[in-house]
Amino acid sequence: MNADAAFVPHHALVTAPSAAPARWMLVLHGIFGSGANWRTFVRRLAEAQTTGGAPGAAARPWGFILVDLRAHGMSQSPPAPHTLAAAADDLLRLGDRLGLDVRGVMGHSFGGKVALAYLDRRPEGIERGFILDADPSARPAGESGSESPGVLELLRAIPQPIASREAFLEAVQAAGFSRGIAEWLAMNVRREGDGFRIRLDLDVLNDLLTDYFARDLWHVLENPPAPAGAGVEARRIHVVLGGRSASISPASRARFEALSARAPGLSVHVLPRAGHWLHVDDPDGLFDVIRAAL
Repeated sequence: MNADAAFVPHHALVTAPSAAPARWMLVLHGIFGSGANWRTFVRRLAEAQTTGGAPGAAARPWGFILVDLRAHGMSQSPPAPHTLAAAADDLLRLGDRLGLDVRGVMGHSFGGKVALAYLDRRPEGIERGFILDADPSARPAGESGSESPGVLELLRAIPQPIASREAFLEAVQAAGFSRGIAEWLAMNVRREGDGFRIRLDLDVLNDLLTDYFARDLWHVLENPPAPAGAGVEARRIHVVLGGRSASISPASRARFEALSARAPGLSVHVLPRAGHWLHVDDPDGLFDVIRAAL
């Protein structure tokens, strides 16, 4: 077995109290994040299945797998190559290692595009997919509406060790980012020896972002697999977009809408009040969409 075959990303399982899930959903965070970013939201989804969820939810409840994607959170030192395809293969190995019936995937931003790569590798067996404010298009990083390239450049420029966590927050805000973004990024700052250091391999993240912007994955949505046979539930994909998000280009929004009009397995939902951070800007709206779809 080579090193790549051995790498399995860190994860945590979330279920309702005393629940025995019949099917499981992978939950994928955005770039610079970790699975813990979605813990509160996903716990609410899990518990809703036992307290007035959608019909049938209690009979076949979902469990959720919070994943730290490669080079994020506790999933450090993954082997090359650092691509969306490699991240998707990590998820396949994770499913095999856990031995759970993985029937769904939900991903935000960078994680949404990893979810598409995963769906591309699993033409069968997935019942639900949620693509949360992620653009399937290939596009230049500088024209993407994403803050990620600027964040990466900033993190490279911050001298380490950092005197304190507050000094890190001040440096991020001085570069023009919000306090909220600064506190989110600070989740990757850890005390180490003579100060604080950023627990991220920025070269690996640069490779991941480069591949993220280079890949076009529209075919995953435009050419879905046919149902595997009688009695097998067809794949349903739900795209949720922030009405105020700059991460989805007008051309991609139009393409989503046109596709949803002709593809019975695809639904597009827009949360008018939300920007890119759907679960922060409009957690109730996002919750309602996903709960109904489950």
